[in-house]
Amino acid sequence: MQGTDPNFEALLAYLKEARGFDFTGYKRSSLMRRVNRRMSQVQAADYHEYLDYLQVHPDEFTALFNTVLINVTAFYRDADAWDYLRSEVLEPMVAARPAESTIRVWSAGCASGEEAYTLAMALAELLGLEQFRQRVKIYATDVDEEQLNEARQASYGEREVQALPPEMVEKYFEPVNGRFVFRKDLRRSVIFGRNDLVQDAPISRIDLLTCRNTLMYFNAETQAKILGRFHFALAETGVLFLGKAEMLLSHSGLFSPIDLKRRVFRRVPRFYATPGVALPDRPEPVTTGGTSLDELRGEVFAASPLAQLALTPDGTVALSNRQLESLFGVSSRDIGRPFRDLELSYRPVELRRFIEQAQIERRPVRVRDVDYRRGADSVHLEVEIIPLSGADGSLLGVDVIFHDVTASRRLQDDLEAANQQLEAAYEELQSTNEELETTNEELQSTVEELETTNEELQSTNEELETMNEELQSTNDELQTINDQLRISTGQLDEANVFLEAVLTSLQAGVAVVDPDLRVRMWNRRAEDLWGLRSGEVIGQHFLNLDIGLPIDQLRPLLRGALGPGGSSAETKLEAVNRRGRPITVRVACTPLSRRDGGPGDADGAIVVMETA
Repeated sequence: MQGTDPNFEALLAYLKEARGFDFTGYKRSSLMRRVNRRMSQVQAADYHEYLDYLQVHPDEFTALFNTVLINVTAFYRDADAWDYLRSEVLEPMVAARPAESTIRVWSAGCASGEEAYTLAMALAELLGLEQFRQRVKIYATDVDEEQLNEARQASYGEREVQALPPEMVEKYFEPVNGRFVFRKDLRRSVIFGRNDLVQDAPISRIDLLTCRNTLMYFNAETQAKILGRFHFALAETGVLFLGKAEMLLSHSGLFSPIDLKRRVFRRVPRFYATPGVALPDRPEPVTTGGTSLDELRGEVFAASPLAQLALTPDGTVALSNRQLESLFGVSSRDIGRPFRDLELSYRPVELRRFIEQAQIERRPVRVRDVDYRRGADSVHLEVEIIPLSGADGSLLGVDVIFHDVTASRRLQDDLEAANQQLEAAYEELQSTNEELETTNEELQSTVEELETTNEELQSTNEELETMNEELQSTNDELQTINDQLRISTGQLDEANVFLEAVLTSLQAGVAVVDPDLRVRMWNRRAEDLWGLRSGEVIGQHFLNLDIGLPIDQLRPLLRGALGPGGSSAETKLEAVNRRGRPITVRVACTPLSRRDGGPGDADGAIVVMETA
């Protein structure tokens, strides 16, 4: 397991404190790789130096953020999974719901919006355009503001829409300036907004939640936290649609698989016991004799979920139940004692005067707002004192009942806090309205200025029309040049394919470096030898590669190949291949000469690595 770099953790802490973005929940391996990539671009030697660079160049954060966030998405990505979602999830969901009910969908980690608009097209195909506009709400969220702005524009190039059938492109997109823009009337049902899955509250009452290949960038603890929020966000029978990299095998308590292969899961309901409910012990069967019935009456009183105490008219304890013992410690051992001798008579509230009041007035008395601290917990109570009268009207005693209103008291406090926040929001809204009114007046003044400018532009337009005719002639010439360039490009592509085939077929590992020793080409045999893929090596300094070959010993060969005149040389070195086995490698270094054979230093060097 890779150790934690204190300097890297300090960099993450700075990003969280200075910018409010918490990357601490991301997997360290991929996160460090992305940060290192950006560091190489600004030539920062280590994390401490890069932290200093961030502090001096505030604009660097945007570039770093765009590098860290990998925004890979497409319309109907993994078509088989989308076909299953439509036939086995969306169709039954639509069929089971009332005709006028709203369908709420959340696309989390939406990037540039293709996934959100795919959901829109899938539901529009099922419901029809009119029903879609009336019933569907799609919430699309991401942490990348630049990607969200792009998604709101809903403008895509030909490459992005080529995966869609032509009839769907024609139905759902409008051509604008050579690009394809998603229909505006349907776009109103797709709401884009910023949401950090780690820090921000989730959207609630969601019927379908899609979050594809996003969880894989977070560590296990953060994934569990996000999945808990997803569970809260989904409705009772809500469905979660994930990417191919996410399986949720360790979260079966939250989600059960509908189709594990296609990563479709259903929310698992959670059941909670009702607070304050206690199950009484099983009573003995009731018989015709009086003894069993007396036991039943006593057991019902003892098992009551409310704390109760019965007193005789002279203030003697007659009955107590288990809940009273649990709450105040008064048990059956205290029966027969005078109530005034119990601590309960004066704590948490002076009860004796209220009991006398109930006995004198012969009506129930309720004592509110009683706070009782039990250990570290604070309990809010309401005490109800009920006088008990016989058939002849004589006073039989008093029943004292303690109601636990802690939950309702907390709800009341939360409601008061919410009302205060609402009032503050109203004040902010009023202030915003005033600012908008001022802005409106400024815009009106700007419109008048623009009307004057428009007249000037009209005159300029006539001049541009004349220039346009001249440019048209130039464009014809450029078209001819473009055709020639297209032919040359095709020939170049063929040459590249041929070169790739040659390099792939070679049994030796081949690397091509430029005069600065940065890798320009890395063939498949080199990947097999050293375990580094081409995408990880291209652009890296050859002498900095962490492979099993002692690269420092190749410096003389590279210097000779890249120096004046460019000389070829070879050597044999002991190395360790990607499987950890020792091997002997014959390394040949040849200058990469200019095609025209002109004098001067070589354009690079070719390094051939072959097991001896």
